[in-house]
Amino acid sequence: MSHSMQHDRRGLRRLPLALCLALTLSGVSLWSGAARAASNDNNVEWAGLFHDQGPLYDSAPEPTASTPVTLTFRTFKGDITSANIKYYDSADGQYHWVAMHWTANDATGTYDLWQGAIPASSSEKYYRFQINDGTATAWYNAAGITSSEPSSGDFFIVPGFTTPSWMKNGVMYQVFPDRFYDGDTSNDVTNGQYTYAGCATEQHAWGSSVTANVSGCNTAVFFGGDLAGIDQKLGYIKNTIGADIVYLNPIFASPTNHKYDTQDYYNVDPAFGSNATLQQLITDVHSGANGPHGYLILDGVFNHSGDSNCWFGKASYGSITCPQQGAYQSQASPYYSYYTFQTWPGSYSTFFGIGSMPKLDYGASGSATRNQIYGNSGSVMQTWLAPPYGIDGWRLDAAQYLDAGGNNGSDATNHQIMREMRTAVLAVNPDAEILGEYWGDASAWLDDGSEWDGAMNYNGFTQPASEWICGVDESGNSASLTPTQLDNWLHGTRADLPVDVQQTMTNFLGSHDTSRFATRCGGDIWKTYLGLFFQMTYVGTPTIYYGDEYGMQGGADPDNRRTFDWTQATTANSAVALTQKLVAIRNNYPALRTGSFMTLLTDDTHDIYAYGRFDQNNRIAVVLNGTGNTETVTVPVYEESMTNGSQVTDLITGSKYTVSGGNATVSVQGHYGAILAQ
Repeated sequence: MSHSMQHDRRGLRRLPLALCLALTLSGVSLWSGAARAASNDNNVEWAGLFHDQGPLYDSAPEPTASTPVTLTFRTFKGDITSANIKYYDSADGQYHWVAMHWTANDATGTYDLWQGAIPASSSEKYYRFQINDGTATAWYNAAGITSSEPSSGDFFIVPGFTTPSWMKNGVMYQVFPDRFYDGDTSNDVTNGQYTYAGCATEQHAWGSSVTANVSGCNTAVFFGGDLAGIDQKLGYIKNTIGADIVYLNPIFASPTNHKYDTQDYYNVDPAFGSNATLQQLITDVHSGANGPHGYLILDGVFNHSGDSNCWFGKASYGSITCPQQGAYQSQASPYYSYYTFQTWPGSYSTFFGIGSMPKLDYGASGSATRNQIYGNSGSVMQTWLAPPYGIDGWRLDAAQYLDAGGNNGSDATNHQIMREMRTAVLAVNPDAEILGEYWGDASAWLDDGSEWDGAMNYNGFTQPASEWICGVDESGNSASLTPTQLDNWLHGTRADLPVDVQQTMTNFLGSHDTSRFATRCGGDIWKTYLGLFFQMTYVGTPTIYYGDEYGMQGGADPDNRRTFDWTQATTANSAVALTQKLVAIRNNYPALRTGSFMTLLTDDTHDIYAYGRFDQNNRIAVVLNGTGNTETVTVPVYEESMTNGSQVTDLITGSKYTVSGGNATVSVQGHYGAILAQ
């Protein structure tokens, strides 16, 4: 399989019906607890097959060039006659075979474990398994199980590629700065303080409408939230919630409240504070004295600048004095090459036709624009990564559109820019996070370790979670999923990505670009509970958009950016209390962060979805109830090798259950969950 063939895995979020049925079998309890009656009968029993790249099945999920990778594969006991690893090595463009050997039974005696090793080298590889029982053969890869050899969907081995451990193991809290907390009233934007794009600024009282008094001027509405306010509320983020990663929407100088039209990439907007305020915030986020040691990610708006940026020079506001004319003002400007003009000055490339957001032209490798944004020590990205600031990563806004010549990305130039950007970022901080914004299948930027660490997981979490729990997609359009469809979608989107990328995809219920989750769910706080259970136990980095932890309401932009209600920011609020408990559970159990994921049950009749998360220390069964009714659920926990007579504890209620007949039976409230651990 060529490297390009790996890209065929895209679009696998819904798998073929035959495969869906095969995968669903693994969630059906067909036995009474005795050893499975598997045999060498020229029939591979698909329900017994399992492998992923969790710590029990992959000896080195992030191998170096000198690390061999030992793979473990599970079958029903006595079911197969042989198993092989077949892997493609990008170094020689050839397939290679590794014979596997039986190594052990699992603790229940239900399963055989087979092993084989892929030799160490620096080249990227893709692997699948061939499983044989006499004349019968099954194939198993990341996309699932098939009777004939697959042509795509293999597991990845990417030597030398690592994603930040703190991102894999963290919980992220996203803040839209103007709407979080006003920590310094002296820098509040006042009524009529300035006019931009025909709109005079409006100062609104905290908790009042986000809609402007003047039609069409919503971006001119300010509430006074700032960096000092975030700093003063770090105790809430770190201790009450338990999050250790703070992601800020844009904070650099800009005339609008959202700041996605940057005026000056080197200075914090005066309404948010100063560079010194940011430096203090970073120090306090990093401190372990006010809660867990934390990390800070900034929003990098590098596809376009604002038209008030000195580089462009079309509009002006505030007190910034430009030392030289911008590209809009003079074709002799040193920044003229930063932009693309069709007819200077009036016709130029923009972000989706928004004239106040002229598109940056990245030109060829080594261009002035590339050097300014990321390519040298004085560049924007390196400045904020380096001392005295030391941010921990960048979220890349509209990342697929960065390009040359006014084109809108997703081509060879975009990928070249992203590879150069990664090199530049990691040269300053080898442990920095590079998080791309992309709403679809982002595997083109993620599958070889040369560009992003992860992406905002609209495709692999936000949309399917919303459709299952709320019955609408992330934009509020009617759409629904059964648990089986949900599981197939999630399986396909995980298969698109290397395992360490899966673990850093940001799983959020909503963002600054979607309507609020609570609103999509009709204001039912129990559905927010269910969303929180799912978010905190699934593969990836849980990301809380400020206010979602208490069920903040809000429709489409700008209503999804309401001010934070601080009367709700206490564990007296049941959703906040649940968030605190779920984050603590996640933080206490590495299995929920970097452990295996195994589907245990998809019950479409009762709207139940259950899955296992496990590693060498703990086995956890997560049970999610999508109905409004209390349901008694029988979960086949033997599939996680939980033995009969052993106990599991629901980490939410403290209730204990005994495994019997290979199952744990638990009662789960409507739109709620159970987390059964041993």
